[in-house]
Amino acid sequence: QMQLAESGGGVVQTGGSLKLGCVVSGSSFATFPFTPVAWYRQAPGKQRELVAGFEGSGHTLYADSVKGRFTISKDNAEKTVYPQMNSLKPGDTGVYYCNTLTRTPDELTVWGHGTLVTVSP
Repeated sequence: QMQLAESGGGVVQTGGSLKLGCVVSGSSFATFPFTPVAWYRQAPGKQRELVAGFEGSGHTLYADSVKGRFTISKDNAEKTVYPQMNSLKPGDTGVYYCNTLTRTPDELTVWGHGTLVTVSP
């Protein structure tokens, strides 16, 4: 089992910044920080997509669309994962979720409520 609590979303203008946070807990994250974990987003009318994540080794990976703008970090003691999102664009608008890292997020069955990010033109 897992629990995921995302926070930090809001409305920001193009070019602005936001820092989201996700507290993870439960048996699925018992080996955190060695558990692969990622942030995903779902834009209106689109499928959920990977934004950024940590592999179990600690190696970070990013979607091409956010490279150079987003930085993912984590607080091991607090079991929290953060994406710092800079130079935001309207295309970054969506609901942001965290979960275990996978190339097939649609196969994950447990999700948090997510946090909405709206980037205005």
